Amino acid sequence: MPYRAPVKDIRFILDHVVGFADVLATPRFTGTTPDLAEAILSEAGRISTDVLAPLNRAGDLSPARLENGAVVSSPGFAEGYRAIAEGGWVGMAASPDHGGMGLPIALALSVDEMMSGACLGLQLKPLLSKGQIEALEHHGSEELKALYLPKLTSGEWSGTMNLTEPHAGTDVGALRSKAVPNGDGTYAVSGQKIFITWGDSDLTSNVCHLVLARLPDGVPGTKGISLFMVPKFIPDAAGNPGKRNTLRVVSLEHKLGIHGSPTCVMQFDDATGWLVGAPHNGMAAMFTMMNNARLSVAAQGVGVAEAALQHALAYAEGRRQGATPLSKEGTIIEHADVRRMLAAMRAEVFAARSIGLSCAVAIDMATATGAADWKARAAFLTPIAKAYCTDIACEVAHQGVQVHGGMGFIEETGAAQYLRDARILPIYEGTNGIQAMDLVGRKMADGGEVAFRLIDEVQRGAEAARGKLPDLAGDVWATAEALREATEALVAMGLNDRFAGAVAYLRAFARVLGGQAHLKAALADGGREALARVMIRRLLPENLGLLAEVREGAAGLYAVGGDDLAA
Repeated sequence: MPYRAPVKDIRFILDHVVGFADVLATPRFTGTTPDLAEAILSEAGRISTDVLAPLNRAGDLSPARLENGAVVSSPGFAEGYRAIAEGGWVGMAASPDHGGMGLPIALALSVDEMMSGACLGLQLKPLLSKGQIEALEHHGSEELKALYLPKLTSGEWSGTMNLTEPHAGTDVGALRSKAVPNGDGTYAVSGQKIFITWGDSDLTSNVCHLVLARLPDGVPGTKGISLFMVPKFIPDAAGNPGKRNTLRVVSLEHKLGIHGSPTCVMQFDDATGWLVGAPHNGMAAMFTMMNNARLSVAAQGVGVAEAALQHALAYAEGRRQGATPLSKEGTIIEHADVRRMLAAMRAEVFAARSIGLSCAVAIDMATATGAADWKARAAFLTPIAKAYCTDIACEVAHQGVQVHGGMGFIEETGAAQYLRDARILPIYEGTNGIQAMDLVGRKMADGGEVAFRLIDEVQRGAEAARGKLPDLAGDVWATAEALREATEALVAMGLNDRFAGAVAYLRAFARVLGGQAHLKAALADGGREALARVMIRRLLPENLGLLAEVREGAAGLYAVGGDDLAA
């Protein structure tokens, strides 16, 4: 079955689970009426289903390639990207001052998800542009904004993010790239960067690189890093692509998946660049882009999971094999174990989608109100959304292969592509271990205040639901209480002890938020109760083991020596 954008499910979550109506009620977003939001989702769903989804397999089988130093895109990608750019989808949430629509992030994220589910390899291109737009809006000079933002927003030009170097991955402060003032307001940027998504393209007339590098007076570590705009073609006096800059694609990475997305090794040799933000403040500017990208990657995870689930469901509904409890010669969906896998997959996708959109709503409310509580909530939910949604992408795609049985291991069925494509997502934009450490470290610097507020909210909702769904409400309340107790223990720990249980803690928190989302859904629509029971009665109990791990600390891990780990 071809991919179909899940417009109905997204609208249900916006309307009944994450409080999107509150966003539309703010003065900042009053122009985004419910009818407009519905029209946007429907049209994005149509493009994703009819235009982008047919390109997904072509991108896998006919990867982007490097010819004479330039990237040649997969078949059909030019037409697909044109539909994205000409439809205004790149600049949905961008400022109207430079041609954007100024729409809520929750809507933009919903579109990201649908386009990712349709064709992740292509959707990665506008994703990086969106992050660059936000970084320039917050940190770029007026001159840079006027020159670059209209072209990026329209999709005429595209953006990239250049952090990683062969010797400096998560430890960005170890980078060796340098920038030397040219004396005319520009800088000569030199160095090599790796893992640069869509570092070159034949789909746009210019590729704009945001590059981290160190000025001559930059101190060691992250505090000495600056950020520079380094375009492939230096804009001329009219703002059009002019002289070719001194940068090049060295090679394309040979990857497990997302073959349609060219991941480049980039070389900068005294390339002309312009400072973005203050000198030595590059990490602050880059984190604006990274936080945007982290939530977008969460949406990618949900999109791939949705697509993998649809693929597996179609196979299970059509594959006849043996007698089942329901018929003498039924399809495999009638077997309890296959039904178990598909039900769990759907429950996980719903929970992940709800968590991602809840984070987006918090960002929108922070933008609309400026309230510190909303900003703190958005910051807390970002690592949870990024890690949980991308882990679920891998888990659901894995189960999708399992549903296919032996045929899932055969490339021709297409099931394996979702698993291969999804595997990068828990690594992108800070590995999920880093997300978990951020959650229990920086995001717990308030003593757990935001965490406790979210737990309070879950328990209030569960209390209110006891009259209609007493068993489900009771389970959600009890699991939230266990999370509260584990949180109290966590904030009393030293930082490294927190880190040892960070991944388990993040998953446990996501499980509770997922249970809350399913409970809300079942209250709003009785037809969703069966799926809520799968989440709350079958998956939520995993928290007992997760929270036990949280309490263990780090000592037991360091007691495992080299001899214990060796074969």
